[in-house]
Amino acid sequence: MKANKKVSSNRNKKSELPFRLHLIFIIVVILLVTLIGRLAYLQIFNGSKYVADVDRTDTTIETNNVQRGMIYDSTGKVLVGNKSHQAIEYTKGVNVLSSTLRKTADRLSKYLTVSTGTLSTQDEADYYLADSNNLTRVEKSIKNHGEYSAKALYNLAVAKVKKTVNLSKSQQNAAQLFALMNGAYELSTVYLKESDVSTKEVAEIGEHLSELPGVKVGTSWSRDYPQGNSIKSIAGTVSSAKSGLPSDKVNILLAQGYSRNDSVGQSYLEEAYDSILKGTKSQTRVEVSGNKTIKKEVKQYAGRKGDNLVLSINAAFQQKVQQYTRSAVTSAGGESTGGYAVVMNPNTGAVIALAGVDRNTSTGKVTDNALGTINEPIVMGSVVKGAMVTGALMDGVITPTNSTLTDKPIKLAGTSAKASWFNKSGSEDISLDASTALEVSSNSYMMQLAMKEGGFKYSSGAALTMSTSVFSKMRGYFEQFGLGTDTGIDIPGESSGYTGPSTQADIGKALDLAFGQYDAYTTIQVAQYISTIANGGYRIAPHVVSEIRGTNSKGGLGKVEDTIQPKILNYIDDTAAEKKVVTKGLYDVVHGTNTYKTGGSLASISPEISAKTGTAETTTNGKSTVTLSLASYAPSKNPQVVVAVAMPGLAADAESNNIQLAKKIYAAYWKMVQSKTTVEK
Repeated sequence: MKANKKVSSNRNKKSELPFRLHLIFIIVVILLVTLIGRLAYLQIFNGSKYVADVDRTDTTIETNNVQRGMIYDSTGKVLVGNKSHQAIEYTKGVNVLSSTLRKTADRLSKYLTVSTGTLSTQDEADYYLADSNNLTRVEKSIKNHGEYSAKALYNLAVAKVKKTVNLSKSQQNAAQLFALMNGAYELSTVYLKESDVSTKEVAEIGEHLSELPGVKVGTSWSRDYPQGNSIKSIAGTVSSAKSGLPSDKVNILLAQGYSRNDSVGQSYLEEAYDSILKGTKSQTRVEVSGNKTIKKEVKQYAGRKGDNLVLSINAAFQQKVQQYTRSAVTSAGGESTGGYAVVMNPNTGAVIALAGVDRNTSTGKVTDNALGTINEPIVMGSVVKGAMVTGALMDGVITPTNSTLTDKPIKLAGTSAKASWFNKSGSEDISLDASTALEVSSNSYMMQLAMKEGGFKYSSGAALTMSTSVFSKMRGYFEQFGLGTDTGIDIPGESSGYTGPSTQADIGKALDLAFGQYDAYTTIQVAQYISTIANGGYRIAPHVVSEIRGTNSKGGLGKVEDTIQPKILNYIDDTAAEKKVVTKGLYDVVHGTNTYKTGGSLASISPEISAKTGTAETTTNGKSTVTLSLASYAPSKNPQVVVAVAMPGLAADAESNNIQLAKKIYAAYWKMVQSKTTVEK
């Protein structure tokens, strides 16, 4: 019985086997029919579409930089030019694999040597792992490597390689090239080596270009300075393609259409006028096939070199003023911290020279710093008294016909007496009108004006109880001339000066403010102030760029694209009679008859000038020093030029350093820039 059951069971199993085979066969047949049907559908109904996709060409525009515009002086001399260099470039293709980039970098490194100073361990690791064999081996050595995403696993591999990677010198060279190529965007061009490319490197790369996809021999440019580097501080700097966009402005510049590896003006004129100097990039139409290979490159637009800047600065005169300023500071001795001079047209705001030097008081070393004229605030002293008198006239505390006050030492409770330089003891008390007060540079007169503006009736020994509003009142008048506020010069980075505290505890300083012994101003502010007086009351923004011009067929200056017009910031609305009080006083500083006039030694200058001298008592390195300053214009009757000078930190007994420097500057101006005969007629 048991035997029969066993036989029956075997028969059932044998009968089930063919059924299963038939079922599997049927399923396979169904799948094959489905596959054939799908292939037929793709081939017959959509074949042309997919062929078209393979043959499809996408068009992309590739852009490249052009030469920056140049910077010329007022006579047409090149101050900032472009020096061309043979360069090695790389244009990254579409969907280029890192392994392909490494192979190209390895080949190229046989012919091209680059600096590896910026090569990081991250760059070395990325280069090492770009070899697929290295990547596979390192990833497999990571514990539980199958549990990580591809990105996480790669980061772990990088971290591991960083600890052990030890590239040879030749590999480091290849790794640097790989890093530069890998950092490029698709269809963007980067410099692999911008300058110092040897003829051997050019020749060998040229012979092997077919093995180096994307690599080209091209041209790069760097700035050079045919008239010397002294103009560099005013012109500013340009970033290299290697350094790329400044990190603090990268997002703003990218939004404006710059690429990360673009050269861009980083400071001063190069920055302020970058949109004009940078030019228009060349455009190349790149046709990319459906399989992402570059089929064709056609240059559509060769690009346009940047427009040129023509400055109002006269290069030869600028160098002469710089030389005179340096010499004056070098010979000054004492605790001199430098010297600054500005020469400018009072009627247009055109700056003709900006000269400046700094002096290290410890070593005595003197270094050029023309920008100190716009960013170095200095307590100037009595040069500001023209603004003080104008404010008092406009405030109504004096009038052109009623301005007489007695110069006398000012004695207030709790403070030592403050007096004019010629009347320290009170033995020279004299009556002065406003013009004569300027002529003799009376401190007492200015302090009395301040007290009148503050509504305080002075009596010897009384406590000064003025309101602190007197500070803002006086400063408001000063700012109308440009003292203590931005001048609007077209060089970024100017200082608005220094404003001292204005609390009730500082109320006595309001008297010091009245004669220039409190707030600090830049030399360009003093130049704007004296220009405003010289031109009849118009505060005009100084500018060093006078024209924007194109480039002619020979590479020189082309047609005028734009001319910088005078920019009037405000007008001082005092009366003609009030203006005359001040201009007469400044004329008499040089040509007056009073025994105590302060600028008599300037009378030898021809054409004749009007001026205000200044002396501020200061402390430098714990020693008593003075700042000597000068604000002047010439000719007195038809002002064509202003000269402002500041020399801080001089010995306490220094007297004429400012005047001697001004004399040399005026002599050079009439000889090198403008003929005397044009203004003396």
